[in-house]
Amino acid sequence: MSDGSAIEWTDATWNPVRGCVKVSPGCKHCYAETFAERWRGLPNHPYGQGFDLRLVPEKLEEPLGWRRPRRIFVNSMSDLFQDGVPDEFVTRVFETMHQADWHSYQVLTKRGDRMHQIVRSLPRRLQSLQQVWLGVSVENRKHGLPRIAELRGTPAAIRFLSIEPLLEDVGEVDLSGIHWVIVGGESGPRARPMKPEWVRSIRRQCREQRVPFFFKQWGGVQKSKNGRELDGHTYDEFPVRPETSPPSPRGRSRLSVVEAAAEE
Repeated sequence: MSDGSAIEWTDATWNPVRGCVKVSPGCKHCYAETFAERWRGLPNHPYGQGFDLRLVPEKLEEPLGWRRPRRIFVNSMSDLFQDGVPDEFVTRVFETMHQADWHSYQVLTKRGDRMHQIVRSLPRRLQSLQQVWLGVSVENRKHGLPRIAELRGTPAAIRFLSIEPLLEDVGEVDLSGIHWVIVGGESGPRARPMKPEWVRSIRRQCREQRVPFFFKQWGGVQKSKNGRELDGHTYDEFPVRPETSPPSPRGRSRLSVVEAAAEE
């Protein structure tokens, strides 16, 4: 796990899965792939296999050791719901999120169909957990908008959209059953442009449908110079969830994914 994430809408990252396969235009300039491939072939490096899919079971229980509550981006370097990740492994990730309930977990996918199928098949006690936020990426109309319907039909206490990189005007969006929207432009040397009117349209719809709006960045080749302000304002809105106090160190040491799975 990495604390102090540079991603504006989270506090930390947790990667029990590494690597992924591209599925849509939003993946074209994947930051995670660019990072991972730098280390391909380096012995004993976490990304010595580059961006090839790899399960990391030794990372499964890491959140149990973090006492201070955090927003945790789950698999910032992968996609939990890609075909190569077994259902049983996904269940173990949910077991950890169930036990370490003092954190908030932001689970983002481009595989809304598989997320829908797997989450609905989980044990009831692992569905609609208050601390688990399920989200889908929405980069355009063709690939992104259908994911919203898949997300809406998935059991979840909090559902969110990551409209990043925003590659076109996505038009009018039905935000019923959606609790949070993030918008951002692509960054990096080959960044595709994002028009202000596209962002304003989504902000307007969030206001009309009373959904918290988070503007992450304009992006571009030098994203720091372009900043995060939209029409003179910074939008850092989040959904609200009840706070849960962490257990004592002794209490945390008793928590175990393995034990929980055995009780099922």
